[in-house]
Amino acid sequence: MLMPRTQRQPRPVRIRIRVRGVVQGVGFRPFVYRLAQELGVAGWVRNDGAGVDIEVQGSAAAIAELRERLRRDAPPLARVDEIGEERCAVQADADGFAILESNRSDAAVHTAIGHDTAVCADCLAELFDPADRRYRYAFINCTQCGPRYTLTRALPYDRATTSMAPFPQCPPCLGEYQAPEHRRFHAEPNACPDCGPSLMLLDAQGMPVPGVDPIAGTVARVLRGEIVAIKGLGGFHLACDARNAEAVARLRDRKQREEKPFAVMVANPVTAAQWGDVCSGAEILLAAPERPIVLLRKQRIVDEQLHGVAPGLAWLGVMLPHTPLQYLLFHEAAGRPDGLAWLTQPQPLVLVMTSANPGGEPLVIRNHVALQRLAGIADAFLLHDREILVRCDDSVVRAEPTDHPSQQFIRRARGYIPRAIKLARSGPSVLALGGYFKNTVCLTRGDEAFVSQHVGDLDNAATCEAMIEAVAHLRQVLDIQPRLVAHDLHPEFFSTRHGAELAAEWAVPAVAVQHHHAHIAAVLAEHRSDGPAIGLALDGVGLGNDGQAWGGELLLVDGGSCKRLGHLRRLPLPGGDRAAREPWRMAAAALHLMGRGEEIAERFPQQPGAKMVNRMLAQRLNAPLTSSMGRWFDAAAGLLGTRETMAYEGQAAMLLEGLAERWGEGLALRDAWRIGADNVLDLLPLLEALSAEANPARGAAQFHATLVAALEAWAVAAVQDTGVRTVAFGGGCFLNHILVRNLGRRLAARGLTVLTAQQLPSNDGGIALGQAWVALRWAPQLMEE
Repeated sequence: MLMPRTQRQPRPVRIRIRVRGVVQGVGFRPFVYRLAQELGVAGWVRNDGAGVDIEVQGSAAAIAELRERLRRDAPPLARVDEIGEERCAVQADADGFAILESNRSDAAVHTAIGHDTAVCADCLAELFDPADRRYRYAFINCTQCGPRYTLTRALPYDRATTSMAPFPQCPPCLGEYQAPEHRRFHAEPNACPDCGPSLMLLDAQGMPVPGVDPIAGTVARVLRGEIVAIKGLGGFHLACDARNAEAVARLRDRKQREEKPFAVMVANPVTAAQWGDVCSGAEILLAAPERPIVLLRKQRIVDEQLHGVAPGLAWLGVMLPHTPLQYLLFHEAAGRPDGLAWLTQPQPLVLVMTSANPGGEPLVIRNHVALQRLAGIADAFLLHDREILVRCDDSVVRAEPTDHPSQQFIRRARGYIPRAIKLARSGPSVLALGGYFKNTVCLTRGDEAFVSQHVGDLDNAATCEAMIEAVAHLRQVLDIQPRLVAHDLHPEFFSTRHGAELAAEWAVPAVAVQHHHAHIAAVLAEHRSDGPAIGLALDGVGLGNDGQAWGGELLLVDGGSCKRLGHLRRLPLPGGDRAAREPWRMAAAALHLMGRGEEIAERFPQQPGAKMVNRMLAQRLNAPLTSSMGRWFDAAAGLLGTRETMAYEGQAAMLLEGLAERWGEGLALRDAWRIGADNVLDLLPLLEALSAEANPARGAAQFHATLVAALEAWAVAAVQDTGVRTVAFGGGCFLNHILVRNLGRRLAARGLTVLTAQQLPSNDGGIALGQAWVALRWAPQLMEE
């Protein structure tokens, strides 16, 4: 007998769904499984090179709801970029829902590995629960947290392709891994003390320290003033007690890091607030899963109680623990309290945590290398036996206290890599090799750009090798064969030479992109801006199209084309590159241009080469010209007596910024700049005024205020001449908080669209993206040749 139409069961439908984005290693398959169970649909889910592959069968209404919730209710660490679907034949015997083994076909990779994430609250609760089997286990994790990028060799993201492969799961762990209702369901780094990695404490000679708990032994050594090398997620840290001035000084001496600031690690935001100004945006960043180092305005007690950590600067780099091991250090120092309440209370332990990269080389990541390269620096070594596969330094950011809290990257690495930057258009895959300083590389796939972790300055063989490794790893995990190579215009950079070699090996075009064009292009790329823009490119140095040293440029950038509209007045560099390290030489160059060369020796009596520099400038010998904004900062610092020589790159400008921050808002000096023929901005009148200033802090504030007013006038004149109303800021000088904040506000108040670097640093850590962006616009022409 036929059922009435109103009582018939709805006809099932079956569809195949493809989900792309960051959907592996973030609990996406378990999420789909539980969703299918809830909605009563049948089918399966699995990983493959494209992302997550799903077949699902059930009522049209149930499938529609599943499709909607895949994006709306995705796990916190997931990022769904695309959901595609196609109809499939209905299966008569469809029953239940399963997680299948990953499909390891040769299909092109279209997904991405998740970033390393700080340990979650659920795992912390277990970590500090004496009744839990993972109590005080340094490698606790779940699908909500833990390492991803730094322990993954290739996709699909499975245990077999990670550095957890040598650690077979014990029966209890395997039971969790296979239980759909458990939060460790298919958590690839899952482990416990019985089956996972373990800690070991070694002395300075690399011998095991017997009879001592590794965590307890490490904390005891730190508190008595020793320096301990601690293995982390993407490399080693060198740690010492930040309150112990002698230990901090000893670390500086051993690491040959004379004055460059150290970052510190504290237990929680309430402790951070004791040392820095934790605004709402900064607190969000401190506690974010990415756990960057956050630059906080120093409290007054920092220089007194953390002597030598960040000398002379207005900012202190602070981060919270991100690994269980790091939390255990603070837990030990607190007396091993049960539960989580102690993490809401101020804790006395403050650790210097600085990257273990001796001599400017890349981070140390392997145990045996640490014992060799850190010998003589570390008094002990806290190691573990889980391999680090990808070198990845700590990220550094600064919170922007606006109505909508944002961040400014100083260095983009752990926690943010390999997060893709969406582009305005698709194109052939481009490999961009970046520059010489603060090198990163970039690989594009369709409308996505993957910028590598911070590699470093390419001034030594080890860092050059690290750049080659970064290229190889990106290509492997993304399964991409580039069709274009982009690099800097400078022919002597290692990145340029290596780019040319790869292009020849792959028989693909190579394109050279001018340095400051790339700076502005990087900002336009991350904002998906295709229209023309006025570019203010202000940095230390970059090779210009005319073969000269550029660094203070007013540009018109339109797609792949770039026109130089103007530049800063050129300053001589007495002694060449040496002048970039000695601000007194730049002050001398300014005095020479003022016609006051005879004052050089008198103003700098401690510099034995002062008279020679005066002759050098007068005779124009070994004094090449540069339009660099960075050198104007150095000249101001030299004239104000802020700094005569620098212990690290950018120190003079940073100290100048710190003085201005402490003084407060300065007043722009009238008639202290000129815009001359060929749109050359001349700041010499400003330096003349500063040369008579007795108060360095007031002079620093006046320098910043006047510079902002001058750059505003310069940019507005370009807007009026061209009709282009978008202004982009690029280059390392825009890491200066006062400059980017005040100039941005003033231009925005004139109704202009101001674009600043937000997803990448404005310094050379971002130019690889700009190179790729320019190459994509030249691609049609290049591919035809």
